Amino acid sequence: MTRSFSMTRRTTLAGLSTAAALAALPAFAASGPAREMFRHGVASGDPDATSVVLWTRVSGVESLDVEWELATDPAFGKLIQTGRFATGPERDFTVKVLAEGLRPGGHYYYRFRANGVNSPVGRTRTLPVGKLERLGIALASCSNYAFGYFNAYDAIARDPVIDFVLHTGDYIYEYGAAGWGSETARKLGRVHEPANEIVSLADYRTRHAQYKTDAGAQAMHAAKPLLACWDDHESANNPWVGGAQNHQPETEGDWQDRRNASIQAYFEWMPVREPGPGRTRAQFWRTYVFGDLATLSTLETRHTARALQVDYEPYRKSIASFADAARMEREALGAPGRTMLAPELEADLSAAWQNSKRLNQPWRLIGNPMPIARTRVPDVVSLGVIPDPAKQAKPLPAAQDLAWKGKWNLPFYPDTWDGYEWARERLYSQARTAGVNDLVFLTGDSHSFWANRLADAAGQPMGVELGTAGITSPGDFVESGFDPVTAAKLDQAFAEHNPEVVWTDNLHQGYVRLVLTHGQGRASFVVVNTITSPVYSTRVISRWSLRKSADELLMERV
Repeated sequence: MTRSFSMTRRTTLAGLSTAAALAALPAFAASGPAREMFRHGVASGDPDATSVVLWTRVSGVESLDVEWELATDPAFGKLIQTGRFATGPERDFTVKVLAEGLRPGGHYYYRFRANGVNSPVGRTRTLPVGKLERLGIALASCSNYAFGYFNAYDAIARDPVIDFVLHTGDYIYEYGAAGWGSETARKLGRVHEPANEIVSLADYRTRHAQYKTDAGAQAMHAAKPLLACWDDHESANNPWVGGAQNHQPETEGDWQDRRNASIQAYFEWMPVREPGPGRTRAQFWRTYVFGDLATLSTLETRHTARALQVDYEPYRKSIASFADAARMEREALGAPGRTMLAPELEADLSAAWQNSKRLNQPWRLIGNPMPIARTRVPDVVSLGVIPDPAKQAKPLPAAQDLAWKGKWNLPFYPDTWDGYEWARERLYSQARTAGVNDLVFLTGDSHSFWANRLADAAGQPMGVELGTAGITSPGDFVESGFDPVTAAKLDQAFAEHNPEVVWTDNLHQGYVRLVLTHGQGRASFVVVNTITSPVYSTRVISRWSLRKSADELLMERV
């Protein structure tokens, strides 16, 4: 049975939460002078047990000392910390404070003041220590401003069981105003700024600023602390250590300069802490420990170790048999040494898993920017899911692509973990060495919902994968031109064809709600009914239970 409710993002959070303190939080949208001074809202994130990052941005000033306050009540009658932060054009007028010396598992309210004007109030929390009964995480990904309103963000802000938001990447998109989603953007008045594809530091700053004007984004950031990792579009489509698919040096300059600009803007505009001693901003991964209940490790898979992606195009004429396809997979996709994770990240993962086992935690989570389940394309032509493109006068390019991959049973995307078999097996082997085969991968990137059971190349269970659809980015089958009925049939064909894929859905936008206790996990796939209007409703289209058996992690639909 599904439950739905309608709302508008002008509605305050009060009355929608069961927690009295959360219900007391003022409306997120600023008004009057605050709307001009703090037009990008407030945010918090990257917490540990005794500290958390507080963020805002001031507008319409040259340079300024911004005051900040932290309290235990929304009326700020019980101030516990105050301070000042100097900002200016050198950091694009952003303000980022690391509030330290806090109580583990504490709930706090914060605000900023500039030129006598108060910002909206935000609510945040630190990580718990010791006994923890439950944890609620919202999994979000792929928020493309051009495609519509960030209603799912707004729904997350209002979700009373969510403690933290995990965003696994594609928080912004780099395309220009005439690029992907431009037709929808013009209809909705959400055309990308600047109009060009973003390349320079000024470009990336402008794009981040635009995304943080969305009311849903402001509501979510004010209500919940953010745990973030990035994927590709924070810089450019499909980057690796030496370049990116969507970077042309002859017209867009040096790739390192562009990457550095994107990373600088990200650290200015996101509530993330600066790197520790001996680390760089590019080494953007984290370990979050939630008492005796769970450890979450986020991955960096783009800028520190990724080998060049394999392009299928050169093989389309050379593959004429299953033997040819197997050889390509073995020699290209599965070539030894095709790395994904940096050695420092691998070391941090091992340490996190060992500590989790020491704490006797039941849950080990991975914030994963892209799908890891083995996902091959079924022979959708022979199955009758789509007509044979070779017999059509004007076939869809996507149909031609699926037909070719399905004919040879090839992985869907070589840009995901499927294109890095050696690296995937290396990760699984590392987990087994740490005594871990019950990982919960929380995944973005694909614009589809997934419930997957994972195994290594030898068939040994490695855990499960919960994948989220886009906040606004459309599912690949629908976006590629397939009608909704065919798109649903493609989902079913993929689930039936792939042993690791239990269920998938590319028809919706939304988020995944994961609630963990010591005895079980509950995953709910929450969808919004529209992204083209700020008035929307939500419903749960699928629910799953996670529980431990003697030797593996079980996942069942409920």
